[in-house]
Amino acid sequence: MTEPELSYPFHRPSAVEVPPTYEKLRATCPVAHVRLPSGDEGYVASRYEDVRTVLADTRFSRAATVAPGAPQLSRNPPMAGGLFTMDPPEHTRLRKLVSREFTARRVQNMRPRIQELTDGLLDGMEKASPPADLNTLLAFPLPVMVICELLGVPFEDRDRFRDWSDAFVSLTSHTPEEVASRRAEMVSYLGALIQRKREEPADDLMSALVVASDEQGRLSEPELITMGITLLVAGHETTVSMIGTSVLTLLRHPEHLAALRERPEAMEHAVEELLRINPIGDGGPLRVTLEDVTVGDTFIPRGSAVLAAICSANRDESVFTELPPDVFAPARPSATSQLAFGHGAHFCLGAALARAELQIVLSSLLARFPGLRLAEDVSALRMTTGMMVHALERLPVSW
Repeated sequence: MTEPELSYPFHRPSAVEVPPTYEKLRATCPVAHVRLPSGDEGYVASRYEDVRTVLADTRFSRAATVAPGAPQLSRNPPMAGGLFTMDPPEHTRLRKLVSREFTARRVQNMRPRIQELTDGLLDGMEKASPPADLNTLLAFPLPVMVICELLGVPFEDRDRFRDWSDAFVSLTSHTPEEVASRRAEMVSYLGALIQRKREEPADDLMSALVVASDEQGRLSEPELITMGITLLVAGHETTVSMIGTSVLTLLRHPEHLAALRERPEAMEHAVEELLRINPIGDGGPLRVTLEDVTVGDTFIPRGSAVLAAICSANRDESVFTELPPDVFAPARPSATSQLAFGHGAHFCLGAALARAELQIVLSSLLARFPGLRLAEDVSALRMTTGMMVHALERLPVSW
């Protein structure tokens, strides 16, 4: 095999563009041989149908990523024992323990509380003096409040686990030593929290998981801790990113923003288009092939690292055909085909919750602040780099 010519992740020119490399790959090399941040070699699938195959085909394994000698995405190997590093049936067993908390009905019952939390943050924003950073006022605290309340984690610890969480999704932003240190701190924190839930159980998800572990034997202690970390990290990192980039997209398209103010019921579908056009990251999760596989016309040997580029699949010209896929079109019929939440057994457990948060926070923000606008030129905005989940470093707004 020849040395890969491409280094992954690919260059992103600005905060409002995806790497242009993807368009070229979809046209000429849909399964590309690349060099990963770890130094290992791997493959990146960029077309919609190939991405769906990698996401759902059991020959592409998450569990194999923690096997000895497995190729790695970064120099920070993933934690074993969690939903992100398991295949069915073990993955199915763990997922069932928490899936009832994220059903559409359960999330529907949570909507009044999400609205209450959102209104409180918007009250605080109203008292602030513009310009202000929307990340600080809204995009970060809301998802953290929601996941903290759901899990039963003290909100006052949010700054600590934000720091830990950033290390968990690091590609190159933290050294292996920093990642190991922060993981150890978070494991210790979750261990102490679990012990408190044993002594003083409450009506929250962590208490329910402790019961599943202690009384029903359905979770080992390491699985319990890893599950808590997984839900805490995944439950806010992605939604923080999506709130910020969604607001930026709307502010860059005042004609669509005005239309959504007039027809707030259209926000539900608009969120699907916002999810399609705003990738949350460009770096994982990785899968490893359990046998030789051919994807499209590309032969991938057993034991190879493979990435499904969802941000590229969501711009595939053969699927999102009504308008050019780089165009933001809130009423685009095909937007519901977006793969932002994945596909197959690992489809995002919190998809219904994330959709509810986005619908509520965006509708409420537009209604409360009719004069909302960017306080700086778009060219001054930057995305975080070196992590699996990218977010705007800041989002200065006025009103």
